[in-house]
Amino acid sequence: MRNDDRSKLIRGLICVAVGLIIWFLPAPGDLEPVAMHLLGIFVATILGLILQPLPQGAVVITAVAVTAITGTLSIGDALNGFKDSTVWLIVTAFLFARGLIKTGLGRRISFMLVKRFGKSTLGLGYALALSDTVLAPATPSNTARAGGILFPIVRALCSSMGSEPGPTAKRVGQYLMYNSFQICCITSALFFTGVAPNSLIATLAKENFGYEITWLGWLWAALLPGVICIAILPWIYYKIFNPELKYSPEAPALAEKELAKMGPMSTAEKGMLAVFLLTLVLWATSQWTNLNATAIALLGVAILLVIGVLDWQDVLAEKGGWDALIWFGGLVGLATGLSKVGIIGWLASILETSLGGISSWFLAFILVVIAYTYSHYFIASMTAHATAFFVPLALVAISAGAPLEITVLVLGFFNSLNAVMTHYGTGPAPIYFGAGYIDQGTWWKWGFVTSLINLVVWLGAGSLWWKVIGLW
Repeated sequence: MRNDDRSKLIRGLICVAVGLIIWFLPAPGDLEPVAMHLLGIFVATILGLILQPLPQGAVVITAVAVTAITGTLSIGDALNGFKDSTVWLIVTAFLFARGLIKTGLGRRISFMLVKRFGKSTLGLGYALALSDTVLAPATPSNTARAGGILFPIVRALCSSMGSEPGPTAKRVGQYLMYNSFQICCITSALFFTGVAPNSLIATLAKENFGYEITWLGWLWAALLPGVICIAILPWIYYKIFNPELKYSPEAPALAEKELAKMGPMSTAEKGMLAVFLLTLVLWATSQWTNLNATAIALLGVAILLVIGVLDWQDVLAEKGGWDALIWFGGLVGLATGLSKVGIIGWLASILETSLGGISSWFLAFILVVIAYTYSHYFIASMTAHATAFFVPLALVAISAGAPLEITVLVLGFFNSLNAVMTHYGTGPAPIYFGAGYIDQGTWWKWGFVTSLINLVVWLGAGSLWWKVIGLW
């Protein structure tokens, strides 16, 4: 047996062992034994998402099968998550991302911004940040956005300015690579559709706390701290990495050359842009039109199919979207089941009792956010992090008196912001780190500093903003 296979087997056995231990524990309080059975399956699933003995979709579908075959949940309840509208919002958003990439519209937007603002290295950092911000609302895979669209552009710009991994890395490469990755984490927090796990947060908030997060509500709450971070981080990283090349006349020239190769906007690009803007307008006005966000997204995909921007083979080939459907839908079903068998209510009562000594809800809230942030050092997936920690830590804050709206939204924001610290915390991290411009120690050091900046901005300026807009 190969070492890799042996390692996967060991990790799988650990997951099974932990699940079985919890399965056979006596049910506390008024809970039935089935509650411990489901808790065992759920914890084993989360551990599987963290240790990854199998791909995450395979882990979740195995858990759903075990849940149904053992009678822990009925087959209908086990599959309940696959009909959740938020699950389908993720799938449609992946299809939007495919349209941006297929038509070349994402590259065109980025190159246009580089051509306009990229004459200095600092301006180039802001141009790439603005590119990510423009693309984020329609690209729920931050890996597709930062890795598939922007990373090739960043890498080409570095090469065009004579900055390669090694002795010339400090010329511009360190700054551009690190800045582009970190801004991706900010835009993932800024937009509800900026990264797929945001939808998981919304589902967990609705199922466990009865709070429904809307696309515009998320953006409105994240707007001020998100804009502040996008405004200050490129400058901060510019000072930190101090690129040797301060001016970058090559960047606009390269962008102009690439735009010339692309030629005028194609009919497909124009169609993609029109549908993109229509969808954003409908999402932004949904509180007045009462149109469901998923229905709007499905309408957008339908239009793309009708006008030929996407064809059915594109839909079938969107592996990321269908993979998300499997693991996300399965997790939603398991998480909903936990509420049904009483686990969440039992946990809430314990947390409420244990926090009786904390007189300030704001202090409890701050401690919860800090715990939620730095626990991500031990996890390599935003999805696994949300599934494992969102509900328990939200319960801690809410039990201490923290407002429901602030609690669920801020933990939602920090589910993206906590990925800034390591080179494995989210999909784009290994892509940018793997480019070879920044060593691990430097990445971790400035990642920790960035986490502190995010805490100050989002809990400082953010708290004042949330007071102004009436969240507390």
